[in-house]
Amino acid sequence: MRDKTQPNSAEPGDRLIRAGVVVFFVGAVATLVTVAPLFLDTTPFPTYMFGLSMLMGVGFLIAGAGVLQSVAAGRRKARSQTG
Repeated sequence: MRDKTQPNSAEPGDRLIRAGVVVFFVGAVATLVTVAPLFLDTTPFPTYMFGLSMLMGVGFLIAGAGVLQSVAAGRRKARSQTG
């Protein structure tokens, strides 16, 4: 089966997973930037940085939706091959 799969073929949900990972890492960087002043004893960043920190959860949800879409497509493909 692996010899028939293209290494760069896009499966359903792959784009959502990649987008979720990017959004998650943007949120992770924003979280580190937001928390850094607490440890460095400097002035805190503006409030919108706390909002950007929420992108971690949003990215996690987007990637999770991509995984669920990929699983559903795999199940549909398996059902069509067996029946």
